[in-house]
Amino acid sequence: MGNRFDLRAPSLLLTLLLSLLYSFQAFADRPKGHYPFSISASRIGTAEADVGGGPQSLQRESWLFDAKAKYSVNRQWSLGVNLGYADLDYDWGNRGSTLFDGNLSSWQQVQRYSAGLSVSYRPDKHWMFLLAPKLQYASADTAPVSDAASYGVVASAMYRFDNGNLLGVGVAYLNDISEVRTVPYLAVNWRINESWRLGNPFSAGFTGPAGLELSYRLNPSIDFGLGSSKRTQRFLVEDDDVTVEIDEWVSFLRVGWKLNGSLSFNAYAGYYFNGELELSEAPIENGERAEEIENQSAFALAVEYKF
Repeated sequence: MGNRFDLRAPSLLLTLLLSLLYSFQAFADRPKGHYPFSISASRIGTAEADVGGGPQSLQRESWLFDAKAKYSVNRQWSLGVNLGYADLDYDWGNRGSTLFDGNLSSWQQVQRYSAGLSVSYRPDKHWMFLLAPKLQYASADTAPVSDAASYGVVASAMYRFDNGNLLGVGVAYLNDISEVRTVPYLAVNWRINESWRLGNPFSAGFTGPAGLELSYRLNPSIDFGLGSSKRTQRFLVEDDDVTVEIDEWVSFLRVGWKLNGSLSFNAYAGYYFNGELELSEAPIENGERAEEIENQSAFALAVEYKF
């Protein structure tokens, strides 16, 4: 059986962590130009893609919302909290049809709730260590969200060179629905020169590693990026831990615009490739447990506000 908690739904957890996020406001000693809180929203849409070589096809649209807070306890220790919600729409070309040779009915929507804490420690001016436990609920509209719990932890170690560049390694240990997996990744924030930088575009966790992005800053307000990463979506589709996992790679071009110190916008043109839709180890009479997803283009808009 899968992961079961006394906490039967994500609402209570999100309420508790949201209270913790706001409590930081009372303790944050904010220096000028430092913004300990941020909220963001993203809209992602993909082109229609064949699934399993046809006749089924799929087009996806997603809304992602995140809230984050950071608090520096002292020069060595800092704490963070993050909350997330995702509404993922699946528009199947043949509505009502089945997948995996008739062994699973299609779904129309996936909801994902996530929460996490982070603790970072700097023993000296060079080293930084991070430990970040995470909790997630992800289920389709065909399964109860209270049974779709996953938990894990992300750990990393980074070294700061005298020129300010950061390089390190990290690993995410994830006890996901009906599967335990480990995701290693490279942690980097490397300023090549005044204009070019190599960094991680994503946070490592249930949706994949941190990825890599090479960015170019045209001026203090506008920058461009080219990046790639593996992406994973795993969610409950039926009772008894029947899950579906979407595993794929994405490459993207990004244009960023920083309106001021608080508000920023990013536009993405991406391309998903090597995609696969996989059914978990559920009873299956005939057919394959995996269906290939045709390569497809994608576009996204993201806005972030810091305060």
